[in-house]
Amino acid sequence: MSWKPEVEPKRGDLIEIDRTGYHHWAIYIGDGYVVHLAPESEVAGAGLYSLRSVISDHAMVKKEPLLEVVGNDEYRINNKYDGRFPPLPEDEIIARAKAEVGRVIAYNVLCQNCEHFVTRLRYGTAVSDQ
Repeated sequence: MSWKPEVEPKRGDLIEIDRTGYHHWAIYIGDGYVVHLAPESEVAGAGLYSLRSVISDHAMVKKEPLLEVVGNDEYRINNKYDGRFPPLPEDEIIARAKAEVGRVIAYNVLCQNCEHFVTRLRYGTAVSDQ
């Protein structure tokens, strides 16, 4: 898998963003936008999502342009759990993601992180290898 996708993501794809020492996750909802879980104080493209995520105990669900969230980092489409869990229907994934936007939810880097969040949207099951 390339860290700069040669193809555009499809609605419902998991996006893995390579941050220093950490991978941030988002879900692509179409038209260049993603939904992701990030600390409330962050702004897209700041490059510090990972640092603040590690020390935060809550985060906000945000809808932002993919390229702003990525900033100067590299990213890839990574639906790595498709072999273990069947993805939900595309329309359901997108509806679930959009319904979460603006919510502030509990966050824990080990058991309730950004990867858990997006995998729950795509598969109905929260999972993370981080």
